[in-house]
This record gives sequence, structure tokens and C-alpha cells, in this order.
Amino acid sequence: MKSEHSLVELRLSPIHGLGGFARDFIPSGTHVIEYVGERIDKRQSAEQCAQNNECIFHLDEQWDLNGNVEWNPARFLNHSCLPNGDAERIDGRIWIVARRDITAGEEITFNYGHSLEDYREHPCCCGAADCVGFVVAEEFFGLVRSQLRAIRE
Repeated sequence: MKSEHSLVELRLSPIHGLGGFARDFIPSGTHVIEYVGERIDKRQSAEQCAQNNECIFHLDEQWDLNGNVEWNPARFLNHSCLPNGDAERIDGRIWIVARRDITAGEEITFNYGHSLEDYREHPCCCGAADCVGFVVAEEFFGLVRSQLRAIRE
């Protein structure tokens, strides 16, 4: 499967399923791809999350974005504990922005920013040298690592 997006090509990923890969060199700070979808209210968002839809982004106090739609190639971007992109809310839209230079052919990743709720049900397969082992927001890395150390001891 190939995307028609100018900066991103979809293909098999060593992380998980399909992934997005840089077609060419992408400089740091570039808006790589917009994460698009349907605007849904918080009630609909809660229902979607209860059905394990992991493609939901917070937009504001009233609306969220359901990116689990066929016309959103950004939904195939994978999580990494050492991502090269960030999901940023800019003027009410979600963009994946290069946090550093990305080389041609490199997989484009971002941290999904999941909470600690049920984190053990979401193992991470990013392959980063300092992978925390689970898909959680960077702010929780230290806590998850200390909990894992305590279990091993």
C-alpha cells in the first residue's frame, strides 16, 4: 500500500504493521503530515476509546479527533520511545512535526502519549536502545522503569 502524501510513503514496518517512511530528507521543524479524521464530541470519544480505538486525539474541551478513518494515512505512523516526530496541535489541527532531521527512508514515529492506565496491555516494539517496554508518554518512563525494576528484584 502506498500513500500519495508528498513526504510520507506507507510500507511494512519493523515496528508494527504498516508504517510511514520519509520519501526524502525532512528537516527538523517540518510539518510532515496532518493527522486528519472526524471531529467527535467527548461522549463519542469515550465510546470509541472503550472500543479500543487508539486513534483519538484531544482537540479542545468539547471536541476530539477520531483518526481511525480510511482517508488518514497518518494513522499508520508508529509509536517510538525515541521518536523523530511530535504530534502538535496547531490552530485546531493535529500535525506530526519533525523533532529532528529525518533521513530519506527512515520510519517516521512519534510518542503516542498514553497514560499509565492499563499500560501493561500495550507493550512497545519500537526497538529503540532505551525503549521503556510499553507505550506510555515520556513523562511516565521513569515510573514505569522503576516499577519494572521492583518486579524483577
